[in-house]
Amino acid sequence: MSRSDIDIEYFKKRLLDLKIELQALLELSQEASSPVALDQTSVGRLSRMDAMQAQAMAQETERRRKVEIQKIDAALKRMEEGEFGFCIKTGEEIPLQRLELDPAAATIVPSA
Repeated sequence: MSRSDIDIEYFKKRLLDLKIELQALLELSQEASSPVALDQTSVGRLSRMDAMQAQAMAQETERRRKVEIQKIDAALKRMEEGEFGFCIKTGEEIPLQRLELDPAAATIVPSA
């Protein structure tokens, strides 16, 4: 089961490029999500709170990037299995426009 209206190689390249970009960003963000030092002699309480807030935001960004990488890996697996472009819930074709916006999309958008 495969779709003739989809250029698999095009989407595969897009997904792999996006995965490489996300992995590079993850490596860069590792430092920002490291624990905040509790040494109040070098950093004031408000600065430490700002640092803790920045750390929490960096950790959430890192978590979202990991989730996106998992979605990309799942899309690549669907390509290997000939199921790319089909909704994993309904089996219907995912519109090409949706795949253009998000090549890792696994489901159709339900009609209202």
